[in-house]
Amino acid sequence: MVQLEICLEDVAGAALAEEAGADRVEVCSALSEGGVTPSAGLVRRVLASTSRIGVQVLIRPRGGEFVFGPEETEVMLEDVRQLAFSARTGFVLGALTPDGRVDVPVLSRLLDVCGGAAVTFHRAFDACADQPAALEILIDLGVHRVLTSGGAATALEGAPALRDLVKQSAGRIGILAGGGVRPANVGELVRVTGVTEVHCRAAETVLSAARFGNAALRYDAGDRDITSGAVVSRMRAALIG
Repeated sequence: MVQLEICLEDVAGAALAEEAGADRVEVCSALSEGGVTPSAGLVRRVLASTSRIGVQVLIRPRGGEFVFGPEETEVMLEDVRQLAFSARTGFVLGALTPDGRVDVPVLSRLLDVCGGAAVTFHRAFDACADQPAALEILIDLGVHRVLTSGGAATALEGAPALRDLVKQSAGRIGILAGGGVRPANVGELVRVTGVTEVHCRAAETVLSAARFGNAALRYDAGDRDITSGAVVSRMRAALIG
């Protein structure tokens, strides 16, 4: 069966995702920034509210590009140490050189502190100048899977590249397809690429719970996105389908 991973930043979404048939969640904060490292409290509560699913924790100290200096690297190393709460905990991380290659020294240090935890190289992979070469480096380093759209705006647009990556991987590393993956297109995506893992946001928009707000301060846009158990269920049904 194709593995289903749900990306989320809301604590209640983890239990919904598990109940609806997800295999893993990726726990993040600030998804509006592309995701950054979540708090220890969020990770602990996700683990406490679930029992079956894997819990992958994003390690990213800021938004923006994926070239990290020495101090940012130390932040990532410490975050891994502080967030390794459970045997179900894995990590989602990555680092690049300025010319778009895998930053092997930084990634090696991160993998070392991760120990035996499952590690996903995140969508920094889509910013690599040479994806086939980068994939071989990640395999050699022992990374478990890579999250990618094949370098395109969406996974479906990047389907030819994803298919090539699946073929190249030959079972040595997981290819986790992400980027615009929805119940309506996930079946086709799996069929044309051969991926065995998919990643999606599965979000729904809800109105703000606040009855009063100061519009001048712009703290509250009036709505926010949360994880939808119904969308996860539709994703699982489409994958079985």
